[in-house]
Amino acid sequence: MEEEKKEQQTHAAMDPPDGGRGWLVVFGAFCGLFAIYGVNYSWGVFLKTYKSDIYPGEMTRLSWIGSICIAFFFIIGPFNDWITRKLGYTWMLAIATIVCPFALMMASLTHQIWQLYLTQGLLFGFGASFVWFSCIGAVQQWFSRKRGIAIGLSMFGSGVGGLVMSNITQAVLLSLGYRWALRILGFICLVFLVIATVLVKPFPGYQQASLNDPTPMWQKQKALLCRLDFGLLLSIAFITTFGYLVPSFLLPSYADSLKLSPWVGTNMSAILSAINAVSKLVVGYTSDRVGRLNTFCVCTFLSGVMCLAIWTNATTEPTIWVFAVLYGLFGGGYLTMLAAIVPQIAGYDAISEANGMMYFLNLPGYLVGTPIASAIINSKQPAYYPYAAIWAGLLMAVGGLLAFALRVVRGGWSWREPV
Repeated sequence: MEEEKKEQQTHAAMDPPDGGRGWLVVFGAFCGLFAIYGVNYSWGVFLKTYKSDIYPGEMTRLSWIGSICIAFFFIIGPFNDWITRKLGYTWMLAIATIVCPFALMMASLTHQIWQLYLTQGLLFGFGASFVWFSCIGAVQQWFSRKRGIAIGLSMFGSGVGGLVMSNITQAVLLSLGYRWALRILGFICLVFLVIATVLVKPFPGYQQASLNDPTPMWQKQKALLCRLDFGLLLSIAFITTFGYLVPSFLLPSYADSLKLSPWVGTNMSAILSAINAVSKLVVGYTSDRVGRLNTFCVCTFLSGVMCLAIWTNATTEPTIWVFAVLYGLFGGGYLTMLAAIVPQIAGYDAISEANGMMYFLNLPGYLVGTPIASAIINSKQPAYYPYAAIWAGLLMAVGGLLAFALRVVRGGWSWREPV
């Protein structure tokens, strides 16, 4: 009887509190994602300046910089559980607090494109990987019933960061030049990453259970790979990342190619980030009520439909804004729910292993997806951007169909129950 009581107390200690100190962790994650995604979402503004003023005629080579950066957000994936056990979230974030600002400072001193690959691309992305896995993993541990809104609030930071940093970048580019824009972003990163380092902590119950679990990391990974539902999740994560960022990176250049008002191309990245931020909050809140998997498959599929139905026909300013709003809404929902459903699919005790494998499979798509789209649109002269819309749209739509299959595997054909 006493042993049963102790076992119940142990399980209770492992149950996510769905609040309390967890909200401080959410704010810390907000700050961490604000820093790294703010820089990433500002890439479209830098790309415009690089291709027109600094390295003219080098669009395809330049497009690799942003892709290398976002791809390396997930580089530590296969070893995430091992690194987390050895270092812990505080030391991981402390490393990022040094590496990310340093990368941007070094980028401000470059004179060749390959040097930007190493600094603004690889080094910043590597530092950001410590932020991403710490912030997302911690929030997943602290919440269960409210996980959708908690992830949404954390990732709201990425949208707000993109909005704020895109505008700062644009203003500094016009007044002080791109070198000072990189330095100022580095200082902003430093401040927000210090806050994240202080606030983001693992949930003690999960941490203790993880330390007490003798199962090797590779055995947990192998067990996950043998499951159909997790296999579908990995397939979705792999396929969709080849297309997801294409609109964010290429829409500003597309607006310029149509000779629209310069204001449109300049502000496109910032406004996309704002829409994305609102979407993450709304979708996160809604998903806790209608089901995270239900929300995920709808958002993923409709992201693809928006590219195929609207972007391919968007040749005027109003139609481009319609596409930006709708893609920002559903694309933001896709990204938020991809993180929110991991514990639901993999199980609470395998969060670190599942995150590591799933997000590592994001790396190839984020690395080559936009450069492939850039090469496709430049196969015709002048550049034909509907090709990029078809590329992104098909990939997201296929991912959406696989997400529907995942939903059926997990919850059957009935859509009455939130899954």
